[in-house]
Amino acid sequence: MLSRWLSWIMFLAICFVAAAVGASFTNSSVKTWYPRLQKPAGTPPSWVFGPVWSVLYFLMGTAVWLVWQLREERDVRLALSLFFGQLLLNAAWSFIFFGLQRPDVALAEILVLWLAIVLTTMSFSEYSSPAFWLMTPYLGWVTYATYLNFGIWRLNRSATEDAGRKVTRSRML
Repeated sequence: MLSRWLSWIMFLAICFVAAAVGASFTNSSVKTWYPRLQKPAGTPPSWVFGPVWSVLYFLMGTAVWLVWQLREERDVRLALSLFFGQLLLNAAWSFIFFGLQRPDVALAEILVLWLAIVLTTMSFSEYSSPAFWLMTPYLGWVTYATYLNFGIWRLNRSATEDAGRKVTRSRML
């Protein structure tokens, strides 16, 4: 029984490590670069993101744990691979959007992330109805985040294009 709970804590920890990696790219930009951007209608205040993401990582960690528990009864390797793939894409988005300050590239990446979440969620539905439902708020939030990313890119296109040119020029030198 103890090992069951320890494995749940392990999966939560993995998800929160991904959160910490993303936050490491977010923290400086959220205080300097992000406030200067024009934002689309419906953008929540910055303080909302931390609590929402904390809940989502908790739900994701619980969902993957539920699927992982079925590993002796069923082959769950594909579902787990999809989950960890989308978790990497999740952290990569923070690096691209906040670390590189590239909403344009982040928009393309978040579309891939969204598809990976859909595939993961559908895969989880084959193993556990609760795991499926635990993933749906995450899918909903990333759908909303895609709208925000698109809006930020659209409203700040010239600044995004300038940043891309600066990166290209610095690589040429």
